[in-house]
Amino acid sequence: MDPVIIVGAGPVGLTLALALARQDVPSVVLDEGPGKDEQRPARTVVLREDTAALVERLTDFPLSEAGFRWAGWRSMRRKQVMREIVFGADGSGVGAGASGGGAHSARDGAYGSGNVAHGSESGAQDSERAEVPAPLHIAQHALTGALRDAIVRERLIKVAVNSRLDSIEQETSGVTAHTRGPKGTWWRGSYLVGCDGPRSTVRKLQDIRFPGRTAVERHAVAALRTELPWPGEALLHRMPPWRTSGPSAGEVTARPLADDAWRLDWLLPPGKDLVTPDLLVARIRETLAGWSGGSTPAYELLDTGVHTVHHRLARRWRVGRVFLAGDAAHLLGALGTQGLDEGLRDADNLAWKLALAWHHGPHETLLDSYQMERRAVVAARLRAADQALPLLRGGGGLRAYVPGAARGHDALLTDGHLGRGPLGAPGAYADSPLAPPHSESETPVDTAPGAPVVDVRVTAEDGSFVRLRERLGRGALLVVLIAPGTGVWERKHWVTAGIMPRLAAAVTALPHPAELLVAESYPGAAAHTVLLVRPDGHLVTALSGVRPADLYEAAEATLGGPTKAEATAGTG
Repeated sequence: MDPVIIVGAGPVGLTLALALARQDVPSVVLDEGPGKDEQRPARTVVLREDTAALVERLTDFPLSEAGFRWAGWRSMRRKQVMREIVFGADGSGVGAGASGGGAHSARDGAYGSGNVAHGSESGAQDSERAEVPAPLHIAQHALTGALRDAIVRERLIKVAVNSRLDSIEQETSGVTAHTRGPKGTWWRGSYLVGCDGPRSTVRKLQDIRFPGRTAVERHAVAALRTELPWPGEALLHRMPPWRTSGPSAGEVTARPLADDAWRLDWLLPPGKDLVTPDLLVARIRETLAGWSGGSTPAYELLDTGVHTVHHRLARRWRVGRVFLAGDAAHLLGALGTQGLDEGLRDADNLAWKLALAWHHGPHETLLDSYQMERRAVVAARLRAADQALPLLRGGGGLRAYVPGAARGHDALLTDGHLGRGPLGAPGAYADSPLAPPHSESETPVDTAPGAPVVDVRVTAEDGSFVRLRERLGRGALLVVLIAPGTGVWERKHWVTAGIMPRLAAAVTALPHPAELLVAESYPGAAAHTVLLVRPDGHLVTALSGVRPADLYEAAEATLGGPTKAEATAGTG
């Protein structure tokens, strides 16, 4: 069968190619560039726990070697610390509200914790304790470089450089694409995925509308190497008390990178005011001086730029055998949210569905579910941002004097930057067409159906202890039995005991390959709960005990129901 054609060699396209290769699906990546990425230290991405784990799983490369996991997060308003969160070594975080008694270490500088008044302007704030995974901050060229290095080792992926798409033709059996370059080339594929960015040629050739809002936020950006009073911690500072050069900067963020570098972003007022080099240098100096007690510390300027955020959502993400993913399908990024996170989740969602169709023939319900699941999640994220923007960027008015307003605004921005709540948390596919029908054997756990599963430790079929996420992305369904006590005994002592033989037989009989795993515990799950998990890590259902018929029905629904051939055979 022909390979999948992937248009675009950015992080989303390269991730999709690797995810398909892990499931034995070949692909051709059409790269309109020379195959190398310009090094721009000011162009960075923040990856949440799930997307960082996805890239690490596909590249076999620890991203923390090229990026930086934040040690903590703090937000300030004028001279007051509003919130602090310290990330633990395990990636979790424990936060304290401004007056909640959070752990504060004394540091030098005008705005080190030891010298700042605590407490919200609207009164005392309750302490906050939250399990917050540490975000990973990495230069985009370093991320793309790790993906390219992994692709070099992958025999199922071909990258065609200097290949600019100019036409697409579809038939019932496949897709043909033509590229311009040193030699015009025709490419034959089973499917085609446009990962070619905001100005997507694929989207335009398929005549797909891309409505939305232009320039919802603008930021002046600088990457520099310096020392700040809170090493390793990201900072959001609203209404800084010093006078700014040029248009007022009502908000500035400082986010640490590897090698003692930082990315600083100044929110610009609406309009198209030119950010000159002199203005940006002046802003850098006064910001660093404001944070460091009045004098500007030594710094090395690495890169600068202006980042403009647009909000757009493609009307359709699938036209026959052609799909859109990443910035070709959606643009978002206001209030600290990360558009690349959603693009990587697009790739993770689409890869296992394309792999299933490539190996077993097209299944329309399964392929249609990509648009229905992913577009709904991104649309909800955009709606949440559009609702929050007037509150946070609307100039205040009377709202600024409402008790608790500053605290609420801070919570919204923290959610966006840390990947929590409606603005940032990974989406759940609650209304997916792949959701199984309700069963009386369903049992509640702390993960809702359609939501990403918790990364617990499990025992694999070979007896090894692994993290649940390590078993994702291989095309197989995962069946996880919750069995307290199994972690302290060798697998041979319990694999043939109790309900295990019956469950193993039920897993073998499923309509798609599945891997049986055992966990000692799972949040909210009783003993002998059986979890069915999709290849992309979203929970299908949780069943009370071994229910072979219900498990089979849920697995069949996850695959989009029986194919036409199977349904015909069943009625013949």
